[in-house]
Order: sequence, then C-alpha cells, then structure tokens
Amino acid sequence: METMFKPDLSEITFRNQLLPGDLGYIAYIHGDLYAKECGYGINFEAYVLQGLNEFAHEYDPAKDKIWMAEHDGRIIGFLVAQHRLAALQLRYFIFLPEYRGIGLGNKLMNGFLDFMKEGGYRRAYLWTTNEQHAAIALYTKSGFKLTEEKPSNTFGKELMERRYELNL
Repeated sequence: METMFKPDLSEITFRNQLLPGDLGYIAYIHGDLYAKECGYGINFEAYVLQGLNEFAHEYDPAKDKIWMAEHDGRIIGFLVAQHRLAALQLRYFIFLPEYRGIGLGNKLMNGFLDFMKEGGYRRAYLWTTNEQHAAIALYTKSGFKLTEEKPSNTFGKELMERRYELNL
C-alpha cells in the first residue's frame, strides 16, 4: 500500500516578496486545480487573470501582502491581501492538495489576520463559491460572515458565488 506524502508544516517557508513569474503561477494553479477538482472552465482562469492584472498594476508593498508558501524549492501555495478603499480583500488562497490537512491554511489565515490588524484595517472581505467547503469552514472559524450570495455560471458551470466579510 502506497503511503500518502504529508510534509511537516515546519518544513514550509514563506516569502512575502512578489517576484516575476509569481502571478502567472498563481493563475496556473487556480486554472489547473479548479478544473480538476471542481470542473471550472477556461472562464474561471480568465477571471483569475483579470484580477491578477488589476493586482499587479495596483500592488503597493506598504498596503498589500503576499504569502508564497514554498517547500523543497517550489511554490506550493499562496494567499494575497489586496488593499481596497476601506478594506482588505483576501484573494488567491490556495495550495496544492498534498499540503492540505497539515495546518497550512490556519497558518496563512493567521498571517492575513495579523497583517490586517497591523495595517489598521477594520474590515476585510473575500469572494468564494459554495463548493469550497474546507475554505468556508476556515473563513467562518476566523470570524468571516456570509453577507451576499448570487447564482453564477461565470466559471463554466452553475454555482453560487458568496461574499464573506470580517469586521474587527
């Protein structure tokens, strides 16, 4: 019987500097994983690319933060905190399947919450879909509340897009 690879969380490092190629890799992982796991189509990847384009042009290291999770010299996940007018948007929170269940999501979410507090942000929000059960559990555990829900077929299938907000 083959044993499942489970890395130790202490072996994962985090880089906060945005480097050339990072945004393309974020788009690739989203397009690839969500197609395999959720059946999302090319429109989802286009949606991610559009958001990343906006992020790249508005990126301000004093107001935004990225967490690039790396293991054995490769990027295995990430989270982006993007500044908005009076809030912080949590975006692109994803990591490779073999890194699920080891506490990486909690570690990234705690980093986001710490950055939010240190930056003086009183509000944060995110968009997700009703299919992201594990992520939604983490969001609600962290204090995010569902504030909006709308039907969508933007990603190549019928689903519900959901907005969650956090007020400190």
